[in-house]
Amino acid sequence: MPGPEGDNSIAREPLWHAYGRGDDRPEPPPWTWASTPPPDSHVPPDPPRPAGPSRVLPTGTAERLSALAYPRVPAAGPMAPDALPHALTAAFGPVRREPENPYNEHRPYASPRCLFPVHAFVGDGAAWRLLEPTRHALTGPDTGAPPTRIALTGRYTAIPVAYQWFRGSLVSIELGMVLRALSLGLELFGVPATLTPPSGGGAGLLRELGQERTWEWSLPWLVDVAGPGPVARAGRDAPAPAGDPSLADVVRVDREQAYPAGAAPLTTAVPAGLPDSPVAPDWAELLWRRHSGRMPRALHGMDSAPRPAPVPARHLAAALAWLGVPPPHPVLAAAFDAVTVTAVVQHVEGYAAGVHRFEQGAAHLRRADPTAPAGLEANYGYGLSPVNGCGIAKAPLTVFFSVRPRELSARLGPTGWGAAQLACGWAVHGLCLAAAAAGLFARPVRAFKEIPTKEVIGLAEDEAIVLSAVVGVPRDTGGDQLDLRT
Repeated sequence: MPGPEGDNSIAREPLWHAYGRGDDRPEPPPWTWASTPPPDSHVPPDPPRPAGPSRVLPTGTAERLSALAYPRVPAAGPMAPDALPHALTAAFGPVRREPENPYNEHRPYASPRCLFPVHAFVGDGAAWRLLEPTRHALTGPDTGAPPTRIALTGRYTAIPVAYQWFRGSLVSIELGMVLRALSLGLELFGVPATLTPPSGGGAGLLRELGQERTWEWSLPWLVDVAGPGPVARAGRDAPAPAGDPSLADVVRVDREQAYPAGAAPLTTAVPAGLPDSPVAPDWAELLWRRHSGRMPRALHGMDSAPRPAPVPARHLAAALAWLGVPPPHPVLAAAFDAVTVTAVVQHVEGYAAGVHRFEQGAAHLRRADPTAPAGLEANYGYGLSPVNGCGIAKAPLTVFFSVRPRELSARLGPTGWGAAQLACGWAVHGLCLAAAAAGLFARPVRAFKEIPTKEVIGLAEDEAIVLSAVVGVPRDTGGDQLDLRT
């Protein structure tokens, strides 16, 4: 088992990976406690724009989403000519800017520090263009042909070096969030699609996208809207520069993944039978209301406000439904089946305060414990301070996604590590949308001290926490929210 040294995500992540691959006594890599610049000093790299003009995407996406009642999904029918550009805006387009928030801008899905390391490149069979959400444009060679495919890839260097090996995990988790956001956008605008996983061991597609520094990027996932297209031949990675050994290891692990060849249909992102929302009558309002919790006056963190009445049971039932939708592609669905979902619940109608296991669309009480929320907050890495809010002890729901790395590796081989992270990202974005529909916020986090937190929620010694999310009651900060929707 990974030892207690440096009980945090950054230090323990490579140890769990090594344990999953068969090392019974994994040792921290030599760079684990190397001196790195503080995260706040990080300057993100310039957008990876291909040469070519920028073409502005059509406006009116928010208006169309306002005309779609939540939670209804349009019936399948003929695809409108501008459906794909609107689906891209629905998935990636900036929603708002919050001047009092230390991190901006905010999109329909969550991203650590609003860095958005996952990029979408849009192709037409002859050339690729970069989707630039902040410019509301596609940039690159314009052949005049309609776009037919999307490549999703994460840029490790968009994340501060201080995150070290954890950069790989953050990219994989966000790929899952982005995949569900894109699946939802395509579904709302009636665009059927297929999903093709990365071809392991090669960087040929990254070079097709114009990214010669292949070591900066994860191998791409392909979404095709005109039937599965060709996959680029394998290519050799450009050598990574010296001085960042953790990044070299992140790239090695990414390239070792061996997903089965072939595309699969992009299945639904939305569960059936959802109730109406008391706060979001349409999809535009739902995406506007998704956020990760707020604090006033540029303070960090989040707070959960007091609630005079318990959260209605129907909101937890809806959250369970969102969590129950498996990700597309058989390998992701298999990884999803290996994930255990545990939650600390309080102030929810009809549910005892304590630790619950979420299985098959239901919450099963494992241990009644009104002190569990306070126990979680005591083991959170960013506790209450003069510059940081922390509302975990008051939050009605905190959800944990965990796996047994050794079993995961035995079931799926080297592919299991990234596939499980992507599956958890897919699930947590569904939880974020469920929270928004209930008038709550959901904050994906990886800042719990793992060893004492596992004691609070009753996980076994060989279980690793992949991701967690705090679901709380929004605090009215009085701050402005600038609408960026188009």
